Amino acid sequence: MTEASMTEASIDAVIDLNADLGEGFGRWRLTDDEELLSVVTSANVACGFHAGDAATMRRVCAQAAERGVRIGAQVSYRDLAGFGRRSMDVPADELAAEVAYQIGALEVFARAAGARVAYVKPHGALYNRVVQDEDQAHAVVAGVLLADDTLPVLGLPGSRFLEVADKAGLPVVTEAFADRAYTPEGTLVPRGTEGAVITEADVVVERSVGMARSGSVTALDGRRIGVRARSLCLHGDTPGAVALARQVRARLEGAGVRVEAFA
Repeated sequence: MTEASMTEASIDAVIDLNADLGEGFGRWRLTDDEELLSVVTSANVACGFHAGDAATMRRVCAQAAERGVRIGAQVSYRDLAGFGRRSMDVPADELAAEVAYQIGALEVFARAAGARVAYVKPHGALYNRVVQDEDQAHAVVAGVLLADDTLPVLGLPGSRFLEVADKAGLPVVTEAFADRAYTPEGTLVPRGTEGAVITEADVVVERSVGMARSGSVTALDGRRIGVRARSLCLHGDTPGAVALARQVRARLEGAGVRVEAFA
């Protein structure tokens, strides 16, 4: 990715809003799924490997379908204890099978709700791993192809994952993160690094509008970089997530950006 030389003139005044939902297990719930589903246009539903269980998946799919929100399979490493944020060395054939398994499980509940799984997005450590790791990217793509070779995949612009998916014939969709800091290379600053997560609501809102209208953002070192994306991720597991999501959507629409699902 190179230094952005764009103006604030709109590149594409259409943006999807996605959020990670169903991230609970049993009686424990992390996200306010019902309220976030009134804001977002795409729901990344946890498929049981980093969070989520059968009852939660069924409930979220039913609520999403009722509201016309697209259902996406959020696939991850098998890591409930670490919430999918620990990188794991999983053999390619095993990872491909586990990705397909997760998509298939969610598809059952999506169909029961009168909808379908509309896209796939890796979660946590797997998401970050496939930005650079071509072997793991191939494994994830193989899993998606095994489940449904027409499914779009959602990922970071310039990632190995999207390159591999595109070559395999899968529709690719780029996304951006308004509440995460970027490196000058256009990748996400690792969690745990100072400044990696942006918590100031007004900053997140302004970054959201800037990303949607100019396709650029200020990196952690102050440089302006390009982050052209069709979807914007709103994290649902942060304090005040619902209120912030509503602010972001209202500000985007107020700036003339059409909020619309990509799938």
